[in-house]
Amino acid sequence: MSLKEYNRKRNFSKTEEPSGKAAPKKSAHRFVIQKHAASRLHYDFRLEMDGTLKSWAVPKGVPYAKGEKRLAVEVEDHPVSYINFEGTIPKGQYGGGTVMVWDRGTFEPLSKNPSKELSGGKLHFILHGEKLEGEWYLVRLRHEKNWLLVRGHDDMKPVSAKMDDTSAISGRSMEAISKGSTIWNSTPSVKTRPETKHARAKASTPFPNFIEPMKARLADHAPAGEWLYEIKLDGFRTLAFKSENSVRLLSRNENDFGEKFPEILQAVKELSIDDAIIDGEIVALDPKGRSSFQLLQAYDLGQQKPPIFFYAFDLLRLQGKDFQKLPLTERKSLLERALKKASDLIRYSSSLKGDVKRLLKEAQRLGLEGLIGKRADSVYEVGRRSGAWIKLKLHREQEMVIGGFTDPEGSRTHFGSLIIGYYEKGALLCAGKVGTGFNEALLKSLGERFESNRAQVCPFKNLPEKRSGRYGAGITPAEMQRCHWLKPKLVCQVKFSEWTRDGKLRQPVFLGLREDKAAKEVVRETPG
Repeated sequence: MSLKEYNRKRNFSKTEEPSGKAAPKKSAHRFVIQKHAASRLHYDFRLEMDGTLKSWAVPKGVPYAKGEKRLAVEVEDHPVSYINFEGTIPKGQYGGGTVMVWDRGTFEPLSKNPSKELSGGKLHFILHGEKLEGEWYLVRLRHEKNWLLVRGHDDMKPVSAKMDDTSAISGRSMEAISKGSTIWNSTPSVKTRPETKHARAKASTPFPNFIEPMKARLADHAPAGEWLYEIKLDGFRTLAFKSENSVRLLSRNENDFGEKFPEILQAVKELSIDDAIIDGEIVALDPKGRSSFQLLQAYDLGQQKPPIFFYAFDLLRLQGKDFQKLPLTERKSLLERALKKASDLIRYSSSLKGDVKRLLKEAQRLGLEGLIGKRADSVYEVGRRSGAWIKLKLHREQEMVIGGFTDPEGSRTHFGSLIIGYYEKGALLCAGKVGTGFNEALLKSLGERFESNRAQVCPFKNLPEKRSGRYGAGITPAEMQRCHWLKPKLVCQVKFSEWTRDGKLRQPVFLGLREDKAAKEVVRETPG
């Protein structure tokens, strides 16, 4: 099929669905499932292949049990830009009704030539979505339009009724989508809407008190497709809010950074714009111009005065207009122009050009932490970690919750090691001890904070159980008697060599406290 049939069925002067040409065939293997309340409720299953979205209507939804089959009726190819479409199609138009982005992610074909396999009537693949994970098959029946979508390998727990009615792109329900505005506007470029500059931006929206920033998912390789790459910064994620009434710097868990970084606050005040929300990172730079979390910690403790900067990488709002649903490329272009006359303390985080493998090698040569990859067409997904943004790390680091400490030994003061962990399914699991990375001032500062955060009970769920005369995380029964427990509120950053088979950190080193992240958000980071 081609997109001629798709375009023939639609009147783009009446529907907000995107029109467009086929994308380059080298584009990524993404998928989207859209819940579609048309004349009958069904699920549209779409796979990105050969520059379009191969599409099937699945009346009863995706099967979860091994071997379970669902009818999937092949429909016309859709443009790749349809992957983010969520909203309403007017009554009287083809497919009129409400459309939700029910799930999305990437699919992994289990053959060397998936296009050839599909044309032959069968496709075996693995879905990596926000709701779906695992193996499925598409098998064509005698009628060329009718296929079966079959669950393979094992059972999957069905999504809950609440998740079934929750958008993977906006968090809205079907009812909320039907009453609200669409996320997508089919106009391909702001240049083609002469009546309104930035027509897809929602104009004159109320100024929000807070926006939870979009998050990046850890990945172990660079995916195919059109991605932009930025240097991974090692600092405090910060949103700058500037309105007519106030200027604020807020962390990702809504802590106020204004008093901590007054020079950055003043630089935002001096911007020649009076209504903006900018996403970025506050960093301290070492003598080689690299961001250093340890230097930022030293600045916070008043031990050193390294240069501090705000690196801006996204624009959520400008002059009363909400830009969250614009493609990333347009948001970054607008941001770069908005910061042309900014103070040197505010720096635009530009995109890197070139092959990602070469970029990673250069980042490693320069001693950088890694890269952040972002899909060029990605919208800004508030508070979500959808996979449209990824982290490619060259060094192993992650946040950990501090749940206790041991007594100091020898010449050490205040404490010996920190007992740290992460959350999994609501339980705090111990990942080991960290006893390096501290100087005397840091030991004193942390020790003072611990005094007001003491707890009587061990917060780690995997420590009380004995295992062959030892407790989890390499803590002996004798050591357990000498541990001092803390309420799991403080979050720290650690670097380490690897995870052990039993889920513990090998050779961890303390880098600093994270004031910008809530303890409950700390989970073990795994690629995917």
